[in-house]
Amino acid sequence: MRAVTVSSPGGPEVLEVADVPAPDPAEGEVRIRVAAAGLNRADILQRQGHYDPPPGSPQGLGLEVSGTLDALGGGVDDWAVGDEVCALLVGGGYAEQVCVPAGQVLPVPEGVGLVEAAALPEVVCTVWSNVFLTANLQPGETLLVHGGSSGIGTMAIQLARQVGARVAVTAGSQEKLDVCRDLGAQILINYKDEDFVERLKAETDGEGAGVILDNMGAKYLQRNVDALGESGRLVIIGMQGGIKAELNIATLLRKRGAVIATALRSRSRAEKATIVAAVREHVWPMIEAGTVRPIIHSTYPLEQVADAHAEMESSTHIGKILLTL
Repeated sequence: MRAVTVSSPGGPEVLEVADVPAPDPAEGEVRIRVAAAGLNRADILQRQGHYDPPPGSPQGLGLEVSGTLDALGGGVDDWAVGDEVCALLVGGGYAEQVCVPAGQVLPVPEGVGLVEAAALPEVVCTVWSNVFLTANLQPGETLLVHGGSSGIGTMAIQLARQVGARVAVTAGSQEKLDVCRDLGAQILINYKDEDFVERLKAETDGEGAGVILDNMGAKYLQRNVDALGESGRLVIIGMQGGIKAELNIATLLRKRGAVIATALRSRSRAEKATIVAAVREHVWPMIEAGTVRPIIHSTYPLEQVADAHAEMESSTHIGKILLTL
């Protein structure tokens, strides 16, 4: 089969499409003939040599795909060959075929195209597990999303609004903020021109955020804690702004706040299956009703994977970037 390989850690130019052996599903797994794969920041880090896959997992890039089941491993009785699905992976999605535990597979939602569905698994599972299962966002609370126009950001806005939360976002251009507003964000902050801590406090009468979803890490750590309200929860899911920072613990104690760092990829199969089941129960009905939708910026054929990575690194995109096969 064709699959993207990485010749050595580096820039987009190290990505190549090569012929590699096709995988066979193990016990409890299914094999998907891939229609499309979603790009994620983790793919960039892995390509650069900064984010190795968990031991024993597929070494290729790609954390989410959509496609058609073409083989079932032993013990799989809730799926059938020919089913159209999307799936959360630990790796290997940039390929014509990929195997995945059956518990990490979702049906393509009604009203969503097969290619489009590749934009869903990673972002929906990330947002639902972090903002709702971990941080327990409540109706009436304010959610601050950094990178509101990203794939994760555009999904977080929609889901938070569906449960009755108020949404604040940061983004780096008016175009991106306009998209966030159209998706339901009410507090729009251009991080290049404004201090998000001051703006958020002004917009919430000094209350601050109940939950912050942060992809920056070290760069925003203290300011995020400053922006939290009482009993606020800061959930860190990325490190685009570095990995080390100092924190004034007194501020966190005074607010009775929590700083939580999580990763989806390294969770166990059982944990991922639990998250996927919750997403299917709670989020899939919203998507099928048309109240939540994937936001797709661009698609590239597999052979243009380097161009797709270059676009993601430029941070000019809004929503998801997909590879098609």
